[in-house]
Amino acid sequence: MKKQLESLLSQTIKTLQAQNVLTADINPLVHIERTRDVSHGDFASNIALILAKSAKTNPRQLAEQIIAEFPKNEAILKVEIAGAGFINFFINSNAQYQVIAGIQAAGENFGKSQIGAGKKVQVEFVSANPTGPLHVGHGRGAAYGSVVANLLTAMGFEVHREYYVNDAGRQMEILATSVWLRYLEACGETFTFPSNAYRGDYVRDIAQKLVQQHSEKFVHASKIVFADLLLDEPEGGNKDDYIDALTLRAKQLLGEGYRVIFDIGLNDILGDIKDDLAEFGVTYERWFSERSLMDDGSIEKSLAVLKSNGHLYEKDGATWFKSSELGDEKDRVVIRDNGQYTYFASDIAYHWNKLERGFDVLIDIWGADHHGYIARVRAALIALGVDETKLNVLLVQFANLWRGTEKVSMSTRSGEFVTLRELRDEVGKDATRFFYVMRRSEQHMDFDLELAKSKSNENPVFYVQYAHARVCSVFRQLPEKGFAQDVALGMANLAELTSEHETALLTTLARYPEVIERAASQYEPHLLINYLRELATDFHTYYNAHQFLVESDTLRNARLNLITAVRQVLFNGLTLLGISAPEAM
Repeated sequence: MKKQLESLLSQTIKTLQAQNVLTADINPLVHIERTRDVSHGDFASNIALILAKSAKTNPRQLAEQIIAEFPKNEAILKVEIAGAGFINFFINSNAQYQVIAGIQAAGENFGKSQIGAGKKVQVEFVSANPTGPLHVGHGRGAAYGSVVANLLTAMGFEVHREYYVNDAGRQMEILATSVWLRYLEACGETFTFPSNAYRGDYVRDIAQKLVQQHSEKFVHASKIVFADLLLDEPEGGNKDDYIDALTLRAKQLLGEGYRVIFDIGLNDILGDIKDDLAEFGVTYERWFSERSLMDDGSIEKSLAVLKSNGHLYEKDGATWFKSSELGDEKDRVVIRDNGQYTYFASDIAYHWNKLERGFDVLIDIWGADHHGYIARVRAALIALGVDETKLNVLLVQFANLWRGTEKVSMSTRSGEFVTLRELRDEVGKDATRFFYVMRRSEQHMDFDLELAKSKSNENPVFYVQYAHARVCSVFRQLPEKGFAQDVALGMANLAELTSEHETALLTTLARYPEVIERAASQYEPHLLINYLRELATDFHTYYNAHQFLVESDTLRNARLNLITAVRQVLFNGLTLLGISAPEAM
């Protein structure tokens, strides 16, 4: 109904333009909102307030002219002016039943549209360094990105999901060095493990695989490995300098064998991440390798463009990007004094690559701690001469996990973390995904394990899924009661649905397409969560107040058609969230 009203209102504006009441050069965005107070009608528009100035009249007078030219429609009972010039629409009570027919006809496609048809969107999310298993902090970005992509797909966009694999750079080298040192330990060497190496048990597991595959091929005596190195942090040294020196020593001693160890660590962890995300219901069209940007010369080419445009300079042996001239707080290094590219240099090339692939919209989903990174990436795109407005960066706050009153620490370097897999094993995929997207992505969240596991109405995912299961239970009772659903009879007698609970359900069902469109356009999956909880509440209230399998054939089938529509919308919404819709609980 909302779309229909917006179409009729747009038609009315064109009529007033033809009459020279409104100038022909305006093309306003016609927007209809549901009213919060039913005494003000079902829908309202502020279009008269928006256009009054261009019409050189006051809003109420323009509203009167709009109403006078508004096309007649049997679904509209009346149109009134309120306040300074708001236009309120009252819908014919019979029109509310149309939503059931609409849901019945569309089925799993109800709520979907083609608003984004013809537009390509790339959603890059998670993209955690493959230096360890995904932890519960990564899970929120995974769930959020997955649902945003699903919502955009439902709106007709061509969506490309991508994971950027940081398979080059210092952190991966530290991982490789960590694996090698654990390998040396497994082969009988003794030494003090570096304070800044990766310490998780998964590093020992990879080291054992290295032993199984290569025996003692890469063993070097610890006294040679650690000879003449700077002190580590506990002994008064610098932990970063120490681990970097060890990495250099590993490369010198191992030669080509260093890459073998590097790749074993990378492939093992990346394989685990892929499996973990797939089990979480998160899949990608592409896993994009950072290393490929180096291999195909993309980084070199992008920096050459920046240099030719006068955006690079040399200082202290390093190459700097003049990002401070383009909105960043300071300039950024792109090539270190040792000749190595920085992560930022890779990101410049990667984002340029994205735009060259023809995407109309780029959506980067980053952790909130990367907020300061946005300005420098935008600056780089501007300097490259491409359309930086295509880039949309969505920030996801960290999710805190609580066990009782204890907050769990999660550090991939120290190994003290709870993995996403462990969380799923404990509370289940459905509850994990639901809880992760219950709030705006930029809001902090505490993940309540006990609530997520509970089988009660206080658990929101249980509450919504239980509504779907309850509808299914009604239909399982049909043959037991000697009844069968007659859809046609029910559709012919929808006018018997007159209770306040039925009216509330019809209104809520009709809002579903609007909610999906808004959630997709604003990248806010929590709006869908809120809607499903409201629909579940309306249904549970209805279920507790009325009998569905009554003796009256007409009323019974009308109610069965209504709850069939409820079941379908619950299923559709849960599917977009990547959550199951159980038939029994």
